[in-house]
Amino acid sequence: MKETALYFSRVYEKHIFETNDDKPLHKTKHEQFTYRRDVARNDMQEEVDKNFLRHNVDVYRGFASFIDEHRIKVDGGEELIISGKNILIATGSYPVNPAEIPFDGKRIHDSDTILRINRFPKSLCVIGAGVIGCEYATIYAAMGVKVYLINNRDKILPFLDSEIADALVTQMKKQGIEILFNTSIVNYILPAKNSDNIKLNLKNGDELETDMVLYAAGRSGNISGMNCSNAGIITGERETVLVDENYRTNIPHIYAVGDVIGFPALASTSMDQGRVAITHMYNTNDLDSVHKVFPYGIYTVPEVSMVGITEQEAITKGIKYNTGISRVRDTARGKILGSPDDGFLKLVFDNDTKIILGVHIIGRIASELIHYGMTLVQDKKTLDNIIATVFNYPTFHDLYKYAAYDGLGNISGKNIKNPRKS
Repeated sequence: MKETALYFSRVYEKHIFETNDDKPLHKTKHEQFTYRRDVARNDMQEEVDKNFLRHNVDVYRGFASFIDEHRIKVDGGEELIISGKNILIATGSYPVNPAEIPFDGKRIHDSDTILRINRFPKSLCVIGAGVIGCEYATIYAAMGVKVYLINNRDKILPFLDSEIADALVTQMKKQGIEILFNTSIVNYILPAKNSDNIKLNLKNGDELETDMVLYAAGRSGNISGMNCSNAGIITGERETVLVDENYRTNIPHIYAVGDVIGFPALASTSMDQGRVAITHMYNTNDLDSVHKVFPYGIYTVPEVSMVGITEQEAITKGIKYNTGISRVRDTARGKILGSPDDGFLKLVFDNDTKIILGVHIIGRIASELIHYGMTLVQDKKTLDNIIATVFNYPTFHDLYKYAAYDGLGNISGKNIKNPRKS
């Protein structure tokens, strides 16, 4: 009844898009779509700026480049030279733009320029089925855009547990996304009129027509023009900065963190990398290292999140493992919400000790639910520990308990609810 009341009253949603019922803040549907994104981004930026002020941090805005290993030139309209005993590089990454693709920032985009479009595309072809490609594909499909997803391999997101990846593909197809596996674009034919579609010739001989194209297949470290060589900093492939386990470069007083050093290139790990770098820079004995067990959150529709090893990794490592699954639609909370999706939680565990080795979730709030799973993997908890834990009822955390029951059934060979496929 509470969820029904919330739906009809819109008590939580009203303030997000409107000042009041009579005065909408936007003129077009696309403005409404991007409005909340811009509000959140601006609010976060303002909070960062306020934090700098609170801590008396001097901020110099401009393009920075090394003069030598201690001095940096900042070009912000007026040239300035600053010096640092220690230096931290945290310049992030930028989308790769292959020369053969005619990017124009209007109809052929990378993952940055797509954020600046001022209308919904009539159709969108996404090249690359990695995290960014899948996120954009499902977001625009959810908004009613016809989406084509092109991948030069036979699977999306190969680091995911294959059962989760297959379920995401099924959900994508339900949204109307047309996925073209094992092919790529060999030619772009731009139209004479802006109202006409772009024609794409595919490697498999097919031709595709689309309003816009998004290339989302790779990023590089954002160090171009920084003159890292002036400081003697060694860099790697894709313009990444090479660092040791403490995020120190080959120059002892220069550190680098975040996307600019490559994998895992997550906001969560990047922030902790910064804390670790500062710890070693000033010997504060605070955070010595980033924990090796951390979650991945993929903000597709539906969300996907994971921590620990996949079933395929367990097989490769020769681990005697088993699995347990519970489905959102079977839980009381799922029934209350009338969950339309096929979301589920999967546990991968050691068959003999019942220790949890991996947790994999697809569904409405997967990126929130994964954190309990992370503690299970970190602390080497077992199926019995999950079953002995009391959760609020009804909540989505029941997924853990019923996946553990399912796992016990698989160990005994008497599983009835989720029989393993032969």
